[in-house]
Formats: sequence, C-alpha cells, structure tokens
Amino acid sequence: MSLSPQFGSEAKGNRLETIRQSPNYGDGVFHNPVETNMDIGFKGYVKMINSRLFGRSDDLRPDWSIPVLPVDPRQFDTAQDSATVLTWFGHSAFLIELDGKRILVDPMLGKVASPVSFLGPTRFNDKLPISIEDLPKIDAILISHDHYDHLDFSSIKKLAAKTGHFYVSLGVGAHLERWGVPASKITELDWWQEAHLEGIKFVATPARHFSGRGFSDRMKTLWASWVIQGKHESIFFSGDTGYFDGFKEIGRKYGPFDITLMECGQYNELWPNIHMMPEETVQAHLDLNGKLLMPIHWGAFALAMHSWTDPIERASQKAKELGVPMTTPRIGEPIILHRQIPQSQWWTQRP
Repeated sequence: MSLSPQFGSEAKGNRLETIRQSPNYGDGVFHNPVETNMDIGFKGYVKMINSRLFGRSDDLRPDWSIPVLPVDPRQFDTAQDSATVLTWFGHSAFLIELDGKRILVDPMLGKVASPVSFLGPTRFNDKLPISIEDLPKIDAILISHDHYDHLDFSSIKKLAAKTGHFYVSLGVGAHLERWGVPASKITELDWWQEAHLEGIKFVATPARHFSGRGFSDRMKTLWASWVIQGKHESIFFSGDTGYFDGFKEIGRKYGPFDITLMECGQYNELWPNIHMMPEETVQAHLDLNGKLLMPIHWGAFALAMHSWTDPIERASQKAKELGVPMTTPRIGEPIILHRQIPQSQWWTQRP
C-alpha cells in the first residue's frame, strides 16, 4: 500500500504539526463533534454478510444505464457570471459556477469507487456528461474527505494541471501532494476556518463521519462539510455525515442557504451515526435554514444494501410532507438558481 500512490500519503512535518494543534484532534486521531459509535459489533457483521449473500440484490443498481444530459464544452468559452449554475455529475460530484468562478466539489469522476480499477462498485451510467479532458479551467476544487467515492486518484491526476487551487480538510493535502499537486496550490482548513477566492468565501464546517484510505489511517485526516458563499448566493455541501445538532449551528452562523446539497444515500440501520436516513436529510436541510434541497450521494454507486431508488423516493415523500422545495436533475442537467429548477422523476422513466 505504501508503494501504490492511489492510497495517498500520511501527513508529515508542518502539516502534521498543524493537525496536532487542532481542537478536534487527540490521541492520534480526529474526533466527531458529538459522540459517534461506529462499531456495528459481531451481530452487525453477521447481519451485513447475510444481507449481502442472501438479501435482495436485483435492485441495488439499475439494470439500465441511467440518463445523462451531455454538457457541451463550448458553453464554457465565456465565464458564467450572471447566474449561479450547479451541474451534478452523480453521487456527490458537482460543478458550481458562481460569480464568474468554476468550482468542482468532490470530483470523483472515475468509473469505480475503489483504489483499483478491477474491483469495487461501478458507476450506474456509461458516460459522464463531459470528460475531464473537456472541462474548462477550474478555479477551485473542494474536497470533503478522503474516502474513495469522494477523493479519486485518477480524477485528481487529470484535474491537477487545470485547477487553480485546492481547498481541503486537515491532512488531505498530503494525498494531493503525493499525486503531484504543488503545496502552494493547497489550502487545508479545520472546522470553522475560512478561506477566500476573489470574493467567494469557503468555510470548512463540521460533519459527523470518519476518514481513511487504508488499514491503518482511519480518522487520521479530517472530514468536513462546506459553506460556499458568493456575493449574493450561498450554498451548503454536506459531504458525508450522520445527522447531528451541528446543522442548526451552521445554519445560525452562515444561513440561510439558497440551496443545500445534502447526503441522501448509502445508509443502513447498522451505521446510523455516519450516514443520514433520507428523512433526516430533509430535517437537516430545515435545520440549516435551506431554501432549495438537492439530495446527493445517490444515483452513481451501490455502496449500501438499499435499493438504488430508495433514497430519492423517501426524501421526496418527506419533502412533500414538510413542504420543502426539492430539485431532482438528471446527471448533467443544470440547476440555475431562481430560474431553472429541474423536478422530473427521471429514475422512474426506464427506456
């Protein structure tokens, strides 16, 4: 693993010293903002194995390539500065056009959510809306944490040269440096720390999750959610997280949010503290004082035992009950805040 670059690298030197000074770090690891038991126990492992071997498997992923709206590279010939546009790439990956800047969030754009290409969950769709090679210059990339379905080695290698700067949580910069990103292009943030890019504010905010890419680095790097504030509009990106009262604090400090991009998928009753149930996704949006909800972390990979449509169906039902406006774009279909809010039930429209 130490010889394979996709596993990343450990923090050393000044980066490690900064980690040790974090109030969220102790006894060699980072800690969640609230007590979070992640041990599913022996019975939990037995239940998980039984579910994998004997449970339903026909609907964990679609038996068709889900729809993707192609993105024409020519649309990027001029910067978008008259509207805020968000384009979903599936799972938690987004291209955000805000105040004339282009921001990629958790750009896992590979085919397999795994350190190796021949083993692991494969993407539901055959093609991305646009290839990495055809993407324009990226002003900033935000990374929530270092799990393989959020931080992808091959994607970062291809994006490094065309990206102006990387904003990541503490410790994640060591991975990027090993992959050829200059240290001068990396800013690491602890929870509640802020960074600025020509008028746009990025804030690393707390999340309830964990980190690690190997067998011995669990909780060694920080995980975070992100606040993205432009001149007129604010966006919240949850990253991976279980439900906790911290959403209310984030909402008080930085809300309201014009749109929240909220984790909604890969959950299970065996790990309720580190991934939200869909109903909790909607409640977290309300806690944040969000205006428009976009469920994410679904529609690309099967990483849990629920059906692939369960997240969006349950979130849609809860949002309807609570009167929460929600958008459900196809992969590649733009959301233009206050102008174009896709709401089709595309997951029901099998060709």
